[in-house]
Amino acid sequence: MSAFGRFFLPGPTDVRPEILQAMAQPMLPHRGPAFSALHARVVENLQTVFRTTRPVYAVSASATALMEMAIRGAPEGPILSLVNGAFAERFAAVAQACGRRVRRVVVPWGEIHPLGLLERHLAEEPFAALTVVHSETSTGALCDLRAVTELSHRYGVMCLADAVTSVGAGAVETDAWGVDFVLTGSQKALALPPGLGFAVASEAYILQAAVVPGRGRYLDPIEHEEAALRGGPPSTPAIPLFYAADLQLQQIVAEGLEARWARHGEMQRMVEHWVIERQAEGVAITFQAPAGARSPSVSCLSLPPERDAKTVVATVEARGFTIGRGYGQLQDSTIRIGHMGDLRPEHLAPCLDALSDVLRS
Repeated sequence: MSAFGRFFLPGPTDVRPEILQAMAQPMLPHRGPAFSALHARVVENLQTVFRTTRPVYAVSASATALMEMAIRGAPEGPILSLVNGAFAERFAAVAQACGRRVRRVVVPWGEIHPLGLLERHLAEEPFAALTVVHSETSTGALCDLRAVTELSHRYGVMCLADAVTSVGAGAVETDAWGVDFVLTGSQKALALPPGLGFAVASEAYILQAAVVPGRGRYLDPIEHEEAALRGGPPSTPAIPLFYAADLQLQQIVAEGLEARWARHGEMQRMVEHWVIERQAEGVAITFQAPAGARSPSVSCLSLPPERDAKTVVATVEARGFTIGRGYGQLQDSTIRIGHMGDLRPEHLAPCLDALSDVLRS
């Protein structure tokens, strides 16, 4: 197994050996006092990470499952979906699969939605809820979630947010921004193994979800809310992942959330500076997302026309570093560098050096 700090996939993220080792602890009764204490620590630290006083649901499922939870409990009526990449489209598709009528507001991949465009759609008909991806992992585009939430509330529409690659990497102020439902996954900026999803629902969301029919069972937000208030999950949890989450979240809180955000921002700026340097050398590489709207956790870079993403990624891997190909319609023309979790600038620098050598060759 390669040493920590050479794995820059935009998810799953590199996980430190001591966090992986934490999962090798014995099983314990998930309805007993030891697990209750473990669960309580995890939830308390997640509240710090999400900047919320609301219960945090720690669900043994992927973040995509929590997209479905968000839709299952949303008010009855049509859904307005902001689509600017693969995961924004996934959120819209999940809503459609749950039987909702969905209106997609589509902009080119890599762009973010102008607020004026969003307001025009909100004014045209009453929507029950809006889906939005804060940090679009397929393009590295970062929207203004606070502004989107405020605008949706102005029209009486609940805001359901995928914050999969922003929670733990940059500012996500769940309570202060009034987001109605915000979700993430364990395997991104929280630097845990895949398999846990985390979500927070506002009090207003829960009050209206209680009267929504057909919420299902495993992903019923009311069931998770009630279980959270009792102090545990509603069904058997992935206990080894909770051991890992307990240790990692304690260390995230000890680092300090603002310090963690600053570290991610520094790595994002490193990539920006690196791109400028390569352009000065005549390498036609550009960001997929515009300046001022770029994710702190993942950079999506458009390659020169003569370069193939699969070959570039394979050549960088031969030099000891794992980066990602583009996603969906961008898979052949872009690469993605995940600079998140416990990675630091001193890890990123040699990866960028290796990529420089590949692009010069």
